[in-house]
Amino acid sequence: MNLFAETLAWLMNPERWSGSLGIPVAIGQHLGYTFLSVLIAAAVAVPTGWVIGHTGKGREIAVAISGAARAVPSFGLLVLLVLLMGVLQTQAAALITFVLLGIPSILAGAYAGFEAIDRRAIDAGRAMGMTEWQILWRIEVPLGLPLLVSGLRAATLQIVATVTIAAYVGLGGLGLYIIQGINLNRFDQVLAGAILVATLALVLDALFAISERLVIPRGVLAGRTGGAGPRPAERRRGAAPRPSAQPTAV
Repeated sequence: MNLFAETLAWLMNPERWSGSLGIPVAIGQHLGYTFLSVLIAAAVAVPTGWVIGHTGKGREIAVAISGAARAVPSFGLLVLLVLLMGVLQTQAAALITFVLLGIPSILAGAYAGFEAIDRRAIDAGRAMGMTEWQILWRIEVPLGLPLLVSGLRAATLQIVATVTIAAYVGLGGLGLYIIQGINLNRFDQVLAGAILVATLALVLDALFAISERLVIPRGVLAGRTGGAGPRPAERRRGAAPRPSAQPTAV
């Protein structure tokens, strides 16, 4: 039996889908660490990014901090925090590691979303008498949401892949199958664990791709798709748009 057949047999074994070490439990643990880490990272990065994007101040500092955070190896940071905080605080050490990993992408998406807005829209809001608070929530936040969701998407994919290493410090998740498989020389189990992690990442990526589409404001989406303006042939000829068909009065 080749490796792929053994991997499929491992995944299809009913015992793998029940019990405290079953695949559903491991997926729940994996998603729990992922979503909690993204939530905490967003709570820190989104307000900071919005302040930077709205005021235009502090961008260089944010870029420098984000670049430094990206350069830190996640596994090394996790081991270091476990050693510093103690074995009993492994869960907190893991969360800190994952949060630090997710902040740069979310921060970049938050302030880049504001920077990508056409300044004429903001000037028009001020000309209408809007306050800075109204400009933030009625113009900048809706128009900046697509890039923010893109940052959340990147952070989530980075974290869901990195949560795999949590098994090294006994925190479970899908990485447990990979670690156990390596120790037992069960390469079918290692491949099965890798497939499960990759599948979970693909599902989350697809959900965020749909979300990016949904948060685009209707006016912007209509502008991208051409809206309901005149037909291309009529625009080329300079003709007026065709009126809608109406019954002729007698």
